Amino acid sequence: MFFDKTIQNIKNLNRAREIIQVLLKYGFEDIVINTPLRHLIPDSRKLTWLRQTKSVFDYSRWERIRLVTEELGPTYIKFAQVLSNRPDVLPLPLIKELEKLQSSVPPFEVALARQIIEEETKHKIEDLFEYFLDKPIGSASIGQVHRAKFKDGDEVVIKVQRPNIRRVVETDVSIMGEIARRTEGYLQKQGITNTIAVVEAFEKTMQRELNYSSEARNMVQFKKQYAHKLDFHVPKVYHEYSTSKVLISEYISGCKITDVETLHSWGLEAEPLMDKVINIYLIQIFQHGLFHADPHPGNIIIRKDGTICLIDFGMVGRLMRKDKFAFAGIFVGLAQRDARKIASSLRQLSVDDNIISRRQFEYELNEIIEDYLDVSLKDSSISEVGTRLQQLIYKNQLQVPRSVFLILRSLAILEGIGKQIHPNINIYNLVKPFGVTIIQDQFSSENLSEEFLYRLLQFDELARKLPTELNEVLRKSRKGELELNVNLQRYEHLVDRFNSLGNRMILAAIVVALIIGSSIIINSPNINPEVVTDEGYPYLSVVGYFMAGSLTAYLFWVMWRNR
Repeated sequence: MFFDKTIQNIKNLNRAREIIQVLLKYGFEDIVINTPLRHLIPDSRKLTWLRQTKSVFDYSRWERIRLVTEELGPTYIKFAQVLSNRPDVLPLPLIKELEKLQSSVPPFEVALARQIIEEETKHKIEDLFEYFLDKPIGSASIGQVHRAKFKDGDEVVIKVQRPNIRRVVETDVSIMGEIARRTEGYLQKQGITNTIAVVEAFEKTMQRELNYSSEARNMVQFKKQYAHKLDFHVPKVYHEYSTSKVLISEYISGCKITDVETLHSWGLEAEPLMDKVINIYLIQIFQHGLFHADPHPGNIIIRKDGTICLIDFGMVGRLMRKDKFAFAGIFVGLAQRDARKIASSLRQLSVDDNIISRRQFEYELNEIIEDYLDVSLKDSSISEVGTRLQQLIYKNQLQVPRSVFLILRSLAILEGIGKQIHPNINIYNLVKPFGVTIIQDQFSSENLSEEFLYRLLQFDELARKLPTELNEVLRKSRKGELELNVNLQRYEHLVDRFNSLGNRMILAAIVVALIIGSSIIINSPNINPEVVTDEGYPYLSVVGYFMAGSLTAYLFWVMWRNR
């Protein structure tokens, strides 16, 4: 066991060195040199400063981060794609670069896919399927998708996990965590915060994605919620053959929502269909709090009879009830052009924030209203408003649920798709009724009763715990065991000021000492004539006065520069 762990550690060290070498290759030597990562790279390694024929420094810093991600492989590409939904962590220019990443991974051998399917389903391919297409219809970093047909006639798609992908991902995530710990302080100075928490969240995301049973549960939950809706369909999952590594679901025949020509040939109008798609998403967000978080055109399929189908439920978002109220408040505030309401809703969504001036925060929100909403709602863009809101969230370090960014991203994607189909689409008009309904629900007698009961239980818990806690504090105080831990935030500037002040005081003391010493020497009656100038002044006094004058001039210059 110990030997296996040692071997794994050696492999991880080699992989860590590969990662560091790629960082150095693309000009991120500052991250390596200024953090403990420098101890992991041997001095004998030489750097490669060119990518093809173009100097690495001809790319922007954000472009180089994307290039690093591409070179490090599928796990890091997936990580970057997840980060592209976190404008509370990364600056917007970097997010725009990460959005360009495509996880185009070549498929693995079909013989391995067949072997995995047979091992997981406990059935031979020939016994289970009437036909099985060897050529995958899709391939990604975690797995690939094949089309097949059961013996009973049901057409299905089979998602198969890549061989050994779990071990690869776990190794890379482990290294990510170590790098995050070693570089956290440096990255915070660069404006990139909460790196360890982000890696931990990514680890949980990958654990879900590596377990196809999670996606199967999502599909079942969506299917139950929309069982009554005849114009919306969620693919059936074949649980008896699905496992954590293989997911078999119903094959959906149809065309993409953007294939307007095919829709017209079927006698369907694309515009009302797009409105229905957006309405379905808004129901998911504002009514159920569970929504499909990857609404690109390939995942929105329209059947020949006009039924709307969503596929690929690997990425879903969830909103707690109280978060739904706060999120709806943002849209109501936008519709009412009320910056204070938007600010209040954003603060309700936040676990924590670094808003220095709430008034200034409201003024910045009002600028968004004036820029995009004050003229006409039809001329505004939910994508542009979402981008500005995300910039404010990043600037003020608001820690809001990840689902909020997934919603803004989903709405922006849907708006983009909608404008391809009919340019005059207005998502605000579609969102507004949901926002108003949610706000009304927030102040309904039922919800107010639940909120009152929740607060009452909190007071009850406080009343029960408070005497015990106070008694413990008093006991420790009597015994001299009471400790206060104070965590000072943003004190570096104050320390620098104190250091600067101390240095000036030392220089001032030296100036005074030089003047006093030189004055004592010049007034001494026992001066050797050989050590005086032609004017009769001792050389030591002249040098002392000169040094004192120079230091005084330097002190005045420093004070003028830092005024």
